[in-house]
Amino acid sequence: MIVPQTSVGQACADVLLTPDPTQKLMAARKAARDWRLGRLAHRFDATMPDAPARPARPELLAPRHMPRRGGNGSVRGRIAMIHALAHIEFVAIDLAFDLIGRFGGEFPPEFTGHWMQVGADEAMHFALLDRRLRQMGSHYGALPAHDGLWQAAQETAHDALARLAIVPMVLEARALDITPATIARFDEAGDVQSVRILTRIMADEIRHVGAGTIWFNDAANKRGLNPAESYQNLVRTHYRGKLKPPFNVSARRQAGLTLDYYDALAT
Repeated sequence: MIVPQTSVGQACADVLLTPDPTQKLMAARKAARDWRLGRLAHRFDATMPDAPARPARPELLAPRHMPRRGGNGSVRGRIAMIHALAHIEFVAIDLAFDLIGRFGGEFPPEFTGHWMQVGADEAMHFALLDRRLRQMGSHYGALPAHDGLWQAAQETAHDALARLAIVPMVLEARALDITPATIARFDEAGDVQSVRILTRIMADEIRHVGAGTIWFNDAANKRGLNPAESYQNLVRTHYRGKLKPPFNVSARRQAGLTLDYYDALAT
């Protein structure tokens, strides 16, 4: 029997410390594959960086300084929207592996397996969107982007429960609310290829929010907390925005995120 030498923690750190998008994709896929094949030891002996390595482009701006994207019906507007989504998926790769490397030791191995698959999904989503940008005459990095997602990671770096509440159960859940309208606008523009990609991503994101809800409930119950009440307290403490309706209640319910979690927080 061959004992794995590389740890889960080191594999996650390798993903976070890789700036080049193509190489990050490869590192993410390798980590997920190595875990699936039993090549990674369930050890968390590597320190996760405060911030992941980033490529020289895109230029990162504060959200308030981001230029307007324009209408999704124009080619320019659709490129800007796909670029914004590609950046979200790029950051989501790091979020998944940071979650594992930072908090995986607090959970059973099934947690690592769940989020390794999420990380591999995010890598695939980024690859699809970047390829679509190139088909449209652009590429990832051609436009500026904002780093608000990683600010949420820094805000919750101290607590697994807070991280699960804010990242999958607020930020990714918000994507369930707004993606159907984005798909409809691309459909109206006759952009069939982008519609297919976004529809695929939407289905996967339901599973990702579901993973967050499963492990949030597990951690809350082990701490003797009421999951819905704990979620509301953590969102009020760590989320700087507001939970704005309308909500995609059906997709959220499929992910196990029922109204009793978020209805009291709606503005």
